Amino acid sequence: MMKISLVQFSPEFGNIKSNSKKILDYCNNIESEIIVFPELAFSGYDFRNREEAFDLSFEFGKEYMIDLQNISTKNNKIICVGFSERIDDKLYNSAAVFLPKEELSFTYHKVHLFFKERFIFNESEKGFLVKYYEDYDINVGLMICYDWRFPEASRTLALKGADIILCPSNLVTNVWHISTPSRALENKVYLAIANRIGNENRNGTELLFNGGSVIHSYNGSDLIKASVDLEQTITAEISPEKTRDKSFNDFNNIFSDRRAGFYAK
Repeated sequence: MMKISLVQFSPEFGNIKSNSKKILDYCNNIESEIIVFPELAFSGYDFRNREEAFDLSFEFGKEYMIDLQNISTKNNKIICVGFSERIDDKLYNSAAVFLPKEELSFTYHKVHLFFKERFIFNESEKGFLVKYYEDYDINVGLMICYDWRFPEASRTLALKGADIILCPSNLVTNVWHISTPSRALENKVYLAIANRIGNENRNGTELLFNGGSVIHSYNGSDLIKASVDLEQTITAEISPEKTRDKSFNDFNNIFSDRRAGFYAK
């Protein structure tokens, strides 16, 4: 058994210094083995243009990333946080995963860009990733927010061996909670969705982020769920090894029963 915690809060738009202090404080004070923060947790979400997002971005492995890696290594924690990632002249809506062994740490670039994100960020070129951390015997997969709408995203991660899918989010729709339990059930994986709260209105459209951060068990049930509007941390225990037998009775296995030749491409 191991513990995973999701931190639900409202980033102050543009105030990277304040947001980073909050993130680091949480990381230093939460004792769980895995800690997950929302999408774009350092900057806020509703950029006016690409230039503004670029100004509020930074490179993986530098600046605030160094502090998070140090905490991960020192305290043997897996930390996941969303940020605007700059790589030369490209910009990605990214999630960083810090593993205690620094050489294993990585970033995921959001594959499915939502709403006006397509005018801000570059499209992902590397797709879905899963990393194994031996000390905890866990395979960690990543997706971000809108990726939940595409069953192929979580299925790809599960086929790559993910025991748990971490999903930093800035969710604004009222329908995501209908489908996300199925993403866990249909792949027999844990799914941890760290959503933010609060609202932003910087481009003439108010965005209300609806909280409800949740950790789904591999059977689709809720292990724990947060409120819709409060800053809080939720924690649950998981057993990664229980996700690996994809059978659900003596005759059926959700992976070996697949007949991919009949599926549309």
